[in-house]
Amino acid sequence: MSETRHTRLLIIGSGPAGYTAGVYGSRAMLNPILVQGIQPGGQLTITTEVENWPGRKEVQGPDLMVEMEEHARAAGTEIIADHISDLDLSKRPFVAKGDTGTTYTADAVILATGAQAKWLGLPSEEKFKGFGVSACATCDGFFYRGQEVVVVGGGNSAVEEALFLTNFASKVTLIHRRDELRSEKILQERLLKNPKIEPLWFNELVEVYGSENPMGVEGVRTKNVKTGEITDIPCKGVFIAIGHAPSSELVKDTLETHMGGYVVTKPDSTETSIPGVFAAGDLTDYKYRQAVTSAGMGCMAALEAERFLSAEE
Repeated sequence: MSETRHTRLLIIGSGPAGYTAGVYGSRAMLNPILVQGIQPGGQLTITTEVENWPGRKEVQGPDLMVEMEEHARAAGTEIIADHISDLDLSKRPFVAKGDTGTTYTADAVILATGAQAKWLGLPSEEKFKGFGVSACATCDGFFYRGQEVVVVGGGNSAVEEALFLTNFASKVTLIHRRDELRSEKILQERLLKNPKIEPLWFNELVEVYGSENPMGVEGVRTKNVKTGEITDIPCKGVFIAIGHAPSSELVKDTLETHMGGYVVTKPDSTETSIPGVFAAGDLTDYKYRQAVTSAGMGCMAALEAERFLSAEE
């Protein structure tokens, strides 16, 4: 049966930004409702070891998100397993409709729907995700010290990932469909001068292979887009760096966006182009995309929402 729920603060999304917003929103006595979405916990739920979360030398990504959810719940956030499929920001209170049939009305909204890495769509890529296949060098590069890895892509993300990985890997092979990069010139120069990086031009990744017990990558196969020749590259890590897509479908027609759909916020703020609507985490952050920065923005969003609501009173 459909019902309507009203809250002073509605948080949409359940990664580090959403759960942190829940903690701070609860401490501000806003009694927030947090709607988790289709992937509770966000991108960290498909990550294995996390070694860059302050205060934890190592923690499993899914475990960290369970702890953050429990913290938000204990602070007083009402957490609901639902997915918002429609959001009306044209008037207040704002109106969100969930797939369960529930309608949520809110005086303020924090958007924390995150972003998703773009993938190639290969079955073997899917098979080894989290077991050698990654979309985040800053998250997982540390695990490939002294080993050979490959990076797929040709833009800024791919070049930055390849350069970063030279801090750990013995060799980085950059696989690109063309013979020139789309990245900034200064990044191209750094990459081409780096003795650890070997570009493989006019090639595309066609298969990732490895062991199953224990699960792990052993190499990749690429195909030359001109000749069809297959190349076998031994490696332990595969980094897909063909970009990220912000999960902004709900608001792409109502909020100001840029850089391919990332929500625009005011300088040094989480305020969006609509008063009372705030955005935090990877939905707005096209630059850092780290769990700790997302959590920081979740804190900012909740504090700003509290000030916005207090000013109205």
